[in-house]
Amino acid sequence: MKKLMLSLFVLGLTTQIYAQNPEAFPAVYIVHNYKYLSEVNSEEVAVPVEELHIKVSDFDVKELDIYTDEYDFYEVNFIIPEGKILASYDKDSNLLRTIERYKNINLPASVLKSISKRFPNWAISKNAYVVNYHSSGNLKKLYKLTLENGDKRIKVKVNEFGDFQ
Repeated sequence: MKKLMLSLFVLGLTTQIYAQNPEAFPAVYIVHNYKYLSEVNSEEVAVPVEELHIKVSDFDVKELDIYTDEYDFYEVNFIIPEGKILASYDKDSNLLRTIERYKNINLPASVLKSISKRFPNWAISKNAYVVNYHSSGNLKKLYKLTLENGDKRIKVKVNEFGDFQ
């Protein structure tokens, strides 16, 4: 019995040693355009959208082949299968504005709840998520949805909170 207790004690200590592996923790990730990330990302944003937002916020125009100090603005396209972003940067890689469009992504619970409450027998057949960001503080997020009920179709617009536009 003593050997069993001693071996369990030693086993418990060895698992704690492996739990403290410093290589398992990722390094601190510094984002250049944190204001953009904090404004466009919400808790319920789809994963591909969030990943593309991180790429846009961390992009450095100085890494472009066409970069020169002569130009004041750079327009850069970011494309994934779910959508695309057209981003405008200044020569110091500060994000000025974006126009974003995503198709058929996972919708937030607030949007789904709002649709099911107002249109109980309708199904969402298509959706598009549109984001317009400007560094001055203008931000517009909109879900454009196509609803179907049998052979009937309607199009509705809903913001991120589930309010109809």
